Formats: sequence, structure tokens, C-alpha cells
Amino acid sequence: MPLRLLSPAGEPLSRKYYSEKTERDLDADEMVRGYEIEKGKYVVVTDEELDRLAPDKTRDIDLKRFVPEESIPRVHFDRGYFLTPAADSEKAYKLLAETMAKSGRAGVATFVMRGKEYLVAIFSDNGILRAETMRFADELRSPEDVGLPKKPKVPKATVSKFEKLISSKSKKQLSPARLEDEQTERLRKLVKKKSAQRKNIVEVETKERDEPAKVIDLVAVLKKSLAGKAK
Repeated sequence: MPLRLLSPAGEPLSRKYYSEKTERDLDADEMVRGYEIEKGKYVVVTDEELDRLAPDKTRDIDLKRFVPEESIPRVHFDRGYFLTPAADSEKAYKLLAETMAKSGRAGVATFVMRGKEYLVAIFSDNGILRAETMRFADELRSPEDVGLPKKPKVPKATVSKFEKLISSKSKKQLSPARLEDEQTERLRKLVKKKSAQRKNIVEVETKERDEPAKVIDLVAVLKKSLAGKAK
């Protein structure tokens, strides 16, 4: 559960926009979107124009191709998801996972979620299909973009020293315990302690939330996409 900014009285705070020039607060109907083409120079884009550019709403996964797993740079990975089969597609799910594992290939596809098109790589891990949403090429920064220097020439003695250091600290596999978020765990313990002591607890009114989005059976639409490609 993320932290939320509150006033001293425990009231939730909201973000507001203001003009940097006049410092006047702006209402939603006074704001437009701009695409920066030069430093301080923007092209205004309307909501209607953005709506026309948005991808069509669809439940389908457009499978583009299969590629060797190792050919996909990890730097492109953004967020991972497990894909689960629908009740009547378990055999097809298992067959697809086994076939992909034997071939050592991953599927590259696109799908639309919340009005945005995503690039996704689909892997087979021990009989389970896993999807990794990916960053598009223009979303990645190069070493030159962040000012990293060119690769220097390092003396062999220095390389040998670091090889020995890495070897001395190497393990056969990564322990899951090393992946725990220790800071978040400390925060949970602090909140639990203060909650038990009834310290600094405030109550606020909560608004009704929109109904949750329907879950899309990604495996079913992937199967449909594969069937379409095979025709």
C-alpha cells in the first residue's frame, strides 16, 4: 500500500496545476497538451486529435513473430505478468508453453490496455507462460544520452584483480531472501506498531471507486492470434 500525502488534520491532498508565468491556479478546462519540438517550443495537440491517434480497443494480442529468447535485450523489459489459461484452454496452454521451451523462443506481440498499445515478450518458464511488457526503442536512453564516457582501456592486472573479487563473492544461484524489500518491510512494522498503539491514526472519508476492469484472458486471445496466423 503506497504512502499518501495528508494535511496535519489528516485530509488527503490533491495535486493542482498552475501557470509558471502568472502563478495562477488553472482549472481543467484551461489546460491543453503540448508536444515539445524545441527547448521551450511546443505544438499544441487537442484531446480530439489524441483520440483519433489512439489504438482501437481490442481484446486481441497481435503476435508479430517468434525470436530466440537471448536475442531480446533485458534493458527493454518493464513489468512482468504470469499468463493463466481459461478453464477450457489448459491443454493448449501447456502445449504452447512446452513448444516454446523446446524451441528456446519467445513470442513478440502487441496488445492494447487502457487506451495504450504495449509491446510484450512472452516466455515459457517451467511450463508457465510469462509476459514482459517492453519499452519501445525510442523510450531507451543510450550511454551517450546520460553522459557516460567511452569504454576505457583497463590494465590486465586490474581486470584479473576484479575477476578474483567477483569469483570470491559468487554464488551458484540467487537466494529469494536477497530480493526482499527491507525498507518496505521496516515501514510495515512501523505502521503495525503505531496502529497497535493507536498513534497518529486519522480517518478520512473515501469516495466510491469505479468498478474494476474486466480481466482479459490473454492466453485465449493469444491462441486466437496464433490460429489466425496459421491460416
